[in-house]
Amino acid sequence: MLSLIVVAMVAVAAGFVVWANDKRHAKYGITVPAGIALGVGMLSWIIFMAAGFGYQPGLTWIPWVLPLLLGAAAAVGAVLYLGRSRTRQDTARMTAILRL
Repeated sequence: MLSLIVVAMVAVAAGFVVWANDKRHAKYGITVPAGIALGVGMLSWIIFMAAGFGYQPGLTWIPWVLPLLLGAAAAVGAVLYLGRSRTRQDTARMTAILRL
């Protein structure tokens, strides 16, 4: 159970780092990438442990490293999508307002 706590803390930290490094981070909340990284990291940890990768010789790294990588990748993907779509939506709304 300690590994789940470590995975959760590192995934949240990775989500905050992803948010801080995005130039469009004002378009969405600070907890969005952290929450996505946390959710994906914990879900993948549970799946890997249920699949039996937890305490097998040579496979112990899978529930420690892969959930962190998957969580960070999901946070990056969400940030890229949200940053672009929110910027496009905000520009369209601003244009519509200014045309009135």
